[in-house]
Amino acid sequence: MTHEVDVVVIGVGTAGEDLALQLLDAGLEVAGIEPQLVGGECPYWACIPSKMAIRASNLIAEARRVNGVAGQVQVTPDWSNVATRIRQEATADWDDSSAAARFESKGGRLVRGWGRLTGPSTVSTDEESFTARIGVVIATGSKPAIPPIPGLNDVAYWTTHDAIAADSLPETLVILGGGAVGCELGQVFSRFGVEVAIVEGQDRLLPLEEPETSRLIASVLESEGIEVRTGARVEEASNRDGRIELTLEGGAGISADRVLVATGRRVDHSQLGLDAAGIDASTRFIEVDDRMRAGDAIWAMGDVTGKAMFTHTALHQSAVIVADILGIDSTPIDYRSLPRVTFTDPEVGAVGLTEMQAREQGLDIAVAVKDVPSTFRGWLHDTGNQGMIKLVIDTTTGTLVGATVVAPNGGEVLGLLTLAVHQRVPVDALRQMTYAFPTFHGGVGEALGAYARGTGKVIDPTYIASGYFD
Repeated sequence: MTHEVDVVVIGVGTAGEDLALQLLDAGLEVAGIEPQLVGGECPYWACIPSKMAIRASNLIAEARRVNGVAGQVQVTPDWSNVATRIRQEATADWDDSSAAARFESKGGRLVRGWGRLTGPSTVSTDEESFTARIGVVIATGSKPAIPPIPGLNDVAYWTTHDAIAADSLPETLVILGGGAVGCELGQVFSRFGVEVAIVEGQDRLLPLEEPETSRLIASVLESEGIEVRTGARVEEASNRDGRIELTLEGGAGISADRVLVATGRRVDHSQLGLDAAGIDASTRFIEVDDRMRAGDAIWAMGDVTGKAMFTHTALHQSAVIVADILGIDSTPIDYRSLPRVTFTDPEVGAVGLTEMQAREQGLDIAVAVKDVPSTFRGWLHDTGNQGMIKLVIDTTTGTLVGATVVAPNGGEVLGLLTLAVHQRVPVDALRQMTYAFPTFHGGVGEALGAYARGTGKVIDPTYIASGYFD
C-alpha cells in the first residue's frame, strides 16, 4: 500500500520526534518510520538515565565530603535505588507507548519498521510505501561501535544499554574506552563499590579535550581508586575461570567479572537506499550543507551527519530543517560554538577550539589558565575537587575562540563562555564585566584579569605547581 504525505521522517529518535512534532503542529502530514523506541537513545539509554546514575553517584561523594567539614556521615551505596529510578522515571521500563501516542495524537502516522529510500521522494518498509510531497528527513542515529577484538564476541561484554539497564553491578569491571562515557560510568560504578579499570588505546583519557583536562581527570579517577591504563590496546578477549581476561599489546593482562565496551558509536547507512535517491553512499557519514540538505528534497540530521554526536547538536539541526521545510528565514547552522560537557565530578565543559586546534588553524593565540582551587569560590568549596579554567584567545581579533572549564558545575559555567564564542564578544568586554562574587563563573573573570596583566601564555603559578600543565 502506498501513502502520500508531506514529509517522511526515517528515524523517530530524539531529533526525529522533535522535528516531526514541529511539522505536525505546523499543519503538515508526517509519517514517521521507527524500528525501535520512539524518542531514541537519549531518554531510554543515554542522556537521561545516565545522568540519573551520575546524580546518585555525586550524592554519595558529596555526602562523604561532610566528614571533616560539617560533621560525620556514614554512606552505604545501594544501586537498586538507581536501577528502580531509571526504570520508573527515565525509561518507563523501556516502553515508548506514551511517546508513540503523543506522535499519533497530533495526526502523525507511525510505522514500526526499517525505512529505505526507493527514489528521491519515496520510502518503503516491508509492508508500506510512502511518497513525500515536500521531502524526506533521515535521522537514523548510530549504534555502539564494537571493536574487532578477537574473542570479544565470545565473552559476556556490556554495551551502554546493558550498563544502564543493570539491576545489579559486578564486583569488578573493565571499561574499554576512556572517552566521556567511559569516564562518566567508570566513576559512577566505582562510587557504588565496583572495582573499576579503564583501558584507553590512545595516550590519554578524553583525547578530544585539552591535554591538561585529560591529566586532571585521570588524577581524579585514580584518587578514587580507579585503575587507568592509557596507550593500552587490547589484542584478545577470553573467558578464564569464570572471569573475562583481556590480553593487552605487549603481553600484559587484565581481568574482570564484566567488560563494558564504551569505544564510541558508529553509523550504518548501508540499508537506507541512499543510491536510489542520488546520495553518495560510499562516505562514512551523510554529507549535508549548512541547511542540512543531503540532496534534492532530502535532509539528514543527528549522528548520521557526523557533525557531533550530541543530542543538542541533533536538536539544533532539527530546528534548521524545520525552518527550511516551512520556508522560514533562519541562520545557517554554525558549529563554531558547539558546547560539550563530560559529566564527571568535576564536570568538564568545553566549547570551540582547543589550544592545539587553534594553532593548527594558524591563529595567533594567547592562552590564559586559572586553577579553580585558587579561585575564591574554589577555595571556599573545599571539597578536594580539582579544576581549571582555560581560555584560548585569538589575539588578532581580540575574541575568545575556545574555552574549557573543569570544575563543580563546569557545564553550567560553560554557558557564559559559549555565548562569548558564539557572539564573538571582545575579550576586553568580558574582562570589564562585573562577575558575581564568590562564584565559579567568577573564575573566568580572574583568568581574564591574569591575561590582561601579561602576554602570551598566562598561567596561574599554583596551576603550574599542580603538575597538570606542561
